[in-house]
Amino acid sequence: MKIVAGLLVLLIGLAQYPLWFGKGSWLAILEMHEQIAALQEANQRLQNRNTVLEAEVNNLKKGFDAIEELARSELGMIRKNELFFRVVEYENK
Repeated sequence: MKIVAGLLVLLIGLAQYPLWFGKGSWLAILEMHEQIAALQEANQRLQNRNTVLEAEVNNLKKGFDAIEELARSELGMIRKNELFFRVVEYENK
């Protein structure tokens, strides 16, 4: 009888092994859920960035004010007959 009980426990253990440690195990599913959550978070950040870039592109397509502002801030351009003042901060050491 002890042999039969031991054999049944061994068979139950062998049947449980794939459930806990196999390819479709609970541990693998939990890991996949964590990966899905991380990918969804990354997708949300990228989607937010794309929305901002799309708004900027639309603004550049529709108005010259945005183009002028971009040229002034990034390229240092000024209009014709416009005075340009550059303020340089002096550091005392």
